[in-house]
Amino acid sequence: MNVNNMNNQTAPKLDSNNLKILEDQLGYEALMNKKFTTYANYCTDTELKNLCQQASQKHKQHYNELLNYLNSHQ
Repeated sequence: MNVNNMNNQTAPKLDSNNLKILEDQLGYEALMNKKFTTYANYCTDTELKNLCQQASQKHKQHYNELLNYLNSHQ
């Protein structure tokens, strides 16, 4: 099989166990994003505030990557 044929194939569907794992992980990442955003809003120390904002963005990125992965397997 050549590379062009591989690119045209659709990704395999996910089974219910894997969908549940992805659902749980999406919820975890969304919660962590929200928590770190809240923590950043409470921080008065600039360094700590920046760390919380970075962590929030990282969890948002993970959430979006998981969502893209999920959408690619529908």
